[in-house]
Amino acid sequence: MRAIVTGGASGIGAAVVSLLRARGAQVVVLDRSPSDGIEVDLTDAAGVEVAVASALERLGGLDVLVNNAGIGAAGTVADNDDEEWHRVFDVNVVGMVRVTRACLPALRESPAAAIVNTCSVAAVVGLPQRALYSATKGAVLSLTLAMAADHIDDGIRVNCVNPGTADTPWIGRLLDAADDPAAERAALEARQPLGRLVSPEEVAEAIVYLASPAAASTTGTALTVDGGLQGLRLRR
Repeated sequence: MRAIVTGGASGIGAAVVSLLRARGAQVVVLDRSPSDGIEVDLTDAAGVEVAVASALERLGGLDVLVNNAGIGAAGTVADNDDEEWHRVFDVNVVGMVRVTRACLPALRESPAAAIVNTCSVAAVVGLPQRALYSATKGAVLSLTLAMAADHIDDGIRVNCVNPGTADTPWIGRLLDAADDPAAERAALEARQPLGRLVSPEEVAEAIVYLASPAAASTTGTALTVDGGLQGLRLRR
């Protein structure tokens, strides 16, 4: 298996890269600050084309694209200006489009092509103080379904994974900025019925499954890894 993983330098992306390599895949990381991979800014269309071409040259083809790169945003609709809305959409949605567009010719040549997009439970659950972030992830969910329909005849499966709140560096930075980081962490953990944050490795398992031939009949699906947040309403 030959794979490109965007945002593969940390968090969920790094867990995906580790798991793919452990299972024998060749992986090239695309990230703004990779220690092992190709540096690229997903808002730079020409830069994305160059980075993908370089990755394909290293791999000799492509079977799997994991569109994992993304940035966060906090606040209500009143808290982020137009510039911030454009910036976050440019990375989280249009950046995904740029990478996918550049990878499509190579994926069409693969006998087992798959795209997995990292979405979020925020696409389907109303979370406070996440208006902009949730809007981008709602777009990623819709984009995933449209891509799955568009490319089924190309032999390319397209799915996404919806993590709940995961124990990633971004969440760590949000906690560090809180007035009471311990209380904020406890609140995030309590929000998920399992009572803890999702680990990057758990999300990676879902992504790698959807990317693998084991999921050959699965396309146009969102696999939720959220500690029960979306579906469960428990009485404590």
